[in-house]
Amino acid sequence: MSLTQPATSPVLQAPEHNPFEAMLARFDLAAEKLALDDGLYQILTKPEREMKVSIPIKLDSGKVAVFDGWRVQHNSALGPCKGGIRYSPFVDVDEVRALAAWMTWKCAIVNVPFGGAKGGVLCNPRELSLAELERITRRYTTGIMDIIGPDRDVPAPDMYTNEQVMAWIMDTYSVHRREAHTGVVTGKPWGLGGSMGRKAATGRGLLSMVREAASEMKLDLASSSVVIQGSGNVGGTIATLLDEIGVRVKALSDIDGGMVNEKGLDVKAVLAHIEENGSLEGFEGGDRCSNEELLMLPCEVLIPAASENQITSHNAGGLNCRIIVEGANGPTTARADAILDAKEIFVIPDILANAGGVVVSYFEWVQDRMGYFWEESDVNDRLVLIMRKAFQQVLQRTKDSGVNMRTGAYMEGISRVAAVTSMRGLYP
Repeated sequence: MSLTQPATSPVLQAPEHNPFEAMLARFDLAAEKLALDDGLYQILTKPEREMKVSIPIKLDSGKVAVFDGWRVQHNSALGPCKGGIRYSPFVDVDEVRALAAWMTWKCAIVNVPFGGAKGGVLCNPRELSLAELERITRRYTTGIMDIIGPDRDVPAPDMYTNEQVMAWIMDTYSVHRREAHTGVVTGKPWGLGGSMGRKAATGRGLLSMVREAASEMKLDLASSSVVIQGSGNVGGTIATLLDEIGVRVKALSDIDGGMVNEKGLDVKAVLAHIEENGSLEGFEGGDRCSNEELLMLPCEVLIPAASENQITSHNAGGLNCRIIVEGANGPTTARADAILDAKEIFVIPDILANAGGVVVSYFEWVQDRMGYFWEESDVNDRLVLIMRKAFQQVLQRTKDSGVNMRTGAYMEGISRVAAVTSMRGLYP
């Protein structure tokens, strides 16, 4: 029996909340449509390299604590591996594996010359001081530095990491190498080799996807409402950009719950309140709701921009939107896909929708290597062109193959990586 034709549905076999199994389930559906060679199937479903490191540091209290860290390189057929590093109390190796694989397909879809990787450290950043986070970052960097580098694997920010963390990684790597290596990470501060437009890149890419999806669905954004789960860098940026073009953002959320106003939130005021107070608590410009209730709000466009496994087989049937644009990685489980299809909800999957971040990370990497930096308008214009082109290519694949956008995106990404893998051949 071909490995690309499982005897029973991989979606039904996969544990719903295991992100790597969910990735494999979607991979299997796309591989079967592509009639992918069994050998290529085995190559593309297995990470090339996994590294686990222990991270002992001295806490501010003087006590010693040891944290677990991972770096997974899924595939390097297209070029150096690329992917963020997240600090989270919930991260594990399966999550990092899934995120690394998603990066492989994401890079291929937007046609940037990177493979996929991801990193994670099991910790709770909300309970750690800035000095403790710096010590964790520098020790983690020394643990993985043999497998990262500008031509090997280029980390970037992800959940609970930022440009300061990237600066620490770049500095630690450069100190050990005895020379400046600005290209070892992206998402750095501007002035330290960072790119203009990088911080807003994922959100700006989402805006392109909202516009393209609305056009495909004949939806007038000016008279539409948008619900956004999340208010961090991605959720806050897309909320701001939508507000600037006159789209009604009726709900936003943080980790503790949501805020809804049917007439539209004052986005600037909401985000300023979160910046000042650390949460939505106490904001008086709307009504509170839970994150679960927020997903069920009637709207034209729903943007899950928080974390994995938010839309599942248990709540997908209750969604009341026309378009979903996935700002987070893995916000929808594999078992929820069929339910959303039955409801005729147009889903722009994560591996396409939130690829703006890696596109501008690529721009930053290119600028670092040239030693010449572009104006922000140039960065934004190039980003929009790439995102629109990727959307249209995935949409055409979807229509030609009679599949949904998620399967079409997987088919587009997998086919490109498979073609390059075949051209390169096996060594030895």
